[in-house]
Amino acid sequence: MNLNAPVVFVVDDEAAARESVGALVESHGYRAACFDSAEDFLAKFDRDAHGCLITDHRMLGASGMEMIRALNAEGGRLPVILITAYASVPMAVQAMELGAVTVLEKPCRDQELWQSIERALKLDAEVYTSRIRAAEVRRCVASLLDEELEVLRRIVRGQQNKAIAHELGIGLRTVEARRHAVFNKLQAESLAELLRKVIEAKVLQEEQEVGPRLAEGT
Repeated sequence: MNLNAPVVFVVDDEAAARESVGALVESHGYRAACFDSAEDFLAKFDRDAHGCLITDHRMLGASGMEMIRALNAEGGRLPVILITAYASVPMAVQAMELGAVTVLEKPCRDQELWQSIERALKLDAEVYTSRIRAAEVRRCVASLLDEELEVLRRIVRGQQNKAIAHELGIGLRTVEARRHAVFNKLQAESLAELLRKVIEAKVLQEEQEVGPRLAEGT
């Protein structure tokens, strides 16, 4: 089993509904993990897992909406599909504000549900890929020597090599060598690429007032 493969989490207090959605998901080659309550899901859910969440709104115990709030409070990133037999515009708006990808009205057709699942999984894949890239950048930044990190901080501030050399009291060639090492370790071929990586990975945030503008104009 591929532990990094997306999982479609299904939360519904009706066994028949859980089994139906689970069978639909598995018929398309994805793994489904089913839960009979929001409480059970929140207790067992692996926060590092990715995929999407399908939940009924009205359930015994916590509602689907309450579960989304709890998941958000814990830093959950799963795209959510909310299914309800009591849809209303205010409820749909509230669900979307909480991050739901879509709200479907019961009973929904398999094709409609699967199209929503595909959209949710595509969104998850984009977020998951971004998280992986950011983690790799953070690993690369952590591998920098202290003196290389100091140069990176000043590059992100928008300082030129001569200004960096003057501020650190070192030679220009030393700055150039450290700058070269920074670009190599972060696998960046241009200043714009370097800045985008640092910004997207949310490292050295205190240095980034100038950096984003330079990235746009480089």
